[in-house]
Amino acid sequence: MDMVEKNNAINNQGVADNSLLDGEAEDRERQARDLKAGLHPLRHKFVFWYTRRAPGVRTQTPYEESIKRLVDFSTVEGFWVCYCHFARPSTLPSPTDLHLFKDGIRPLWELVLSFLLTIVVILYKDSANCNGGKWIIRFKKAVSGRFWEDLVLALVGDQLDYGDNICGAVLSIRFSEDILSVWNRNASDHQAVMGLRDAIKRHLKLPHSYVMEYKPHDASLRDNSSYRNTWLRG
Repeated sequence: MDMVEKNNAINNQGVADNSLLDGEAEDRERQARDLKAGLHPLRHKFVFWYTRRAPGVRTQTPYEESIKRLVDFSTVEGFWVCYCHFARPSTLPSPTDLHLFKDGIRPLWELVLSFLLTIVVILYKDSANCNGGKWIIRFKKAVSGRFWEDLVLALVGDQLDYGDNICGAVLSIRFSEDILSVWNRNASDHQAVMGLRDAIKRHLKLPHSYVMEYKPHDASLRDNSSYRNTWLRG
């Protein structure tokens, strides 16, 4: 990593840290308003996103523009109102991605490279994800919906250890399998990465036959792949 990349990584981490502090203050204000209204506030506000691409068709549309924001919610009541009306994953076409992320964090990790006067300027699409990665679990299509629902309830209910390190989760519906991934903020924090793995295994009650794989987002950038060439298995 050259000096320009190091400086931008440091700047992006600072932006992410400041954003986290601002978000915590906003969450406290929101929770107070919801309680006053007689609702049951969640610790975090969440957003469901949706991506659908035509199979086998290359498009010039930037990935960022293909992600559609479905609905946000910040209370138990708000979650069930929207979730009960969602189509089940087994009924969705392939390839489709369902995303559940904390409000203020978009499900984007790729970089934009700008060349100006021979100087490479590196901008991360979302600062919360810039230094992170994801745990990946592959499921047979018959069971993926149950594990996805269990994970959604765990995230919304703040039931996973190292929850502050979690950005969100994605269910990628594919032709031969479905892939569940949990994104975290800091791929270099080995203790948090492995602790999150153990929390996911424990909460989902994953059978021993399932293998979890981890991949930092910067590795995905280098090989232009979300799920291939993973770094850790466990």
